[in-house]
Amino acid sequence: MTKIENENQYNWAVGRVEQLLPLVDDTTPESDVYYIELELLSNLVADYSEENFAMGTPKLSDVLKLRMYEMGINQNKLSEILEVSQSRISEYLTGKSEPTLKVARTISQKLNISAEIVLGV
Repeated sequence: MTKIENENQYNWAVGRVEQLLPLVDDTTPESDVYYIELELLSNLVADYSEENFAMGTPKLSDVLKLRMYEMGINQNKLSEILEVSQSRISEYLTGKSEPTLKVARTISQKLNISAEIVLGV
């Protein structure tokens, strides 16, 4: 098999990987037949998963909400951190508005959010 073509093949490959995992560990030589099969099937499963189950880039509003939760802050505190009004924060969180380049830079730096996500790239 050089590529997983459908979900049935994918499910079979995932099942086989689960069978092989207990048979291979850090001391298994790379020439071992189980090691080779596990390596091949794992790569095929990963390729199929990436192609068919990729989640895409998250929206800024979702990432901001997650970061607020992680930091234990509310919209008021976020507006203080980013030095923008609470109404502007509300617009970012609902997706009604995008940050200016200056605010995007601040979001990226102060909240440690990838510039790609902030800029929607």
